[in-house]
Formats: sequence, structure tokens, C-alpha cells
Amino acid sequence: MDETIIELKKADLTLGHGASAVHVLKSLDLEIFKSTSCGITGPSGSGKSTLLMVLAGLERLDRGEIRIAGTDLHSADEDTLAAFRGRNIGIVFQSFHLIPNMTALENVAVPLELAGNRDAFGIARKELEAVGLGERLSHYPGQLSGGEQQRVAIARALAPSPKLLIADEPTGNLDGETGRHIADLLFSEQAERGMTLLLVTHDETLAARCGRQIKIRSGEIIDAGL
Repeated sequence: MDETIIELKKADLTLGHGASAVHVLKSLDLEIFKSTSCGITGPSGSGKSTLLMVLAGLERLDRGEIRIAGTDLHSADEDTLAAFRGRNIGIVFQSFHLIPNMTALENVAVPLELAGNRDAFGIARKELEAVGLGERLSHYPGQLSGGEQQRVAIARALAPSPKLLIADEPTGNLDGETGRHIADLLFSEQAERGMTLLLVTHDETLAARCGRQIKIRSGEIIDAGL
């Protein structure tokens, strides 16, 4: 039997207050199995990225249930949530979010150091080598191409050996060829490590590479891809 890694039940979230309030997620039910790849697509403003932020523990639901790898995130306090996220969830953003005055090696190592890992730099070196940047360890983000910066971001996300890798438009800031290389890297690492990959994208071709496609519109799942 397939093992569930993500469970959402009646997940509801409104952002903003008063006249500016937007009902972003509307009583969503979602179940995703371990070691699968899922593409999430939908129009701009449909709630895709907000759903990822909820699954990453970066946004809290107003109502409903959320369990990741058997842990109830809805009732967890902030410290428990942060510790869980650090151990179990890797996040890759469209805009890289690298620290500009730190080298590639330092960018990957710092989260590991903060988590108390004594071999932070050894693991960071290994992960950068795995994404093809073994010769760029001492380079700063400003000295790297967009594709190389995204590889650093991927290495940083993979360094804690997460169960779940979340990628929000990971090829959105890259040209077509570079984007394809980054996509190849994400899927090869997902397969090799047996992680679950959750990918938000506007690119239907990229979404089609996932084992399952989930379509969202106006805060509701219109096609669960089952």
C-alpha cells in the first residue's frame, strides 16, 4: 500500500482583512503519496503558491487539518514547526533567495549550521558537487549565472535530506535551455533520493513530467490528477 506523506482536509485560508480579504484556499482536500512527483498548475491568483506555503509550514490555515509525514502542523507551535521544517522539507523558490555576501558553500552550509550539524561544510560541499558546482564553491551569487544560483538553492534545499521537496516556479526566472537543465536536476534528484517532489509551475510541459498533475482554480482543486 502507498504511504501518504501529505494530508489536507477541509483546508481553508483567507489572507488580508476587511475589504481587502481574499479567500485563497477553499475547503481543500488533498492526499499525496510518498516518493511521488506532483505538478500543481492553475491561473495566476488561483492559490497555487499559497498552497505550497501552507504545505511548507510558512502559512497557517484558518481551519482544517494538515499532516506532513505523520506530523500535525496545524496545532504545532512555531518552534516545533520550524524544527520540523528544517528536518523534513526543502524549499526552492523562483528568485533563489541566496545571501549575496556569502559564497555558494556558505549559503548551503549556514542552514545546516543553524540546525546544529557538525559537518555542515562537508555536507554542503558534497551537495554542491552533486548539482555540478564542485568548481564554484568559493564564488558569490553575483559571480554565478541564474542557472548556477538555482543549483545552489537546490543544493541548499537538499542538504538536510528532506522527505519533501517543494519548488515554486523553479524555472520561472531562467531561459528555456537552462530551465530544462534545472528541471532535469530536480527530477533526477527526486528519483535518486526517493523524495516527494511538489512543483508549482505555469509551464504545462514541465508539469507533464510529473507523475501526477493537480489543477487549481479560484482556491479549489478542479482536477486532483487521480
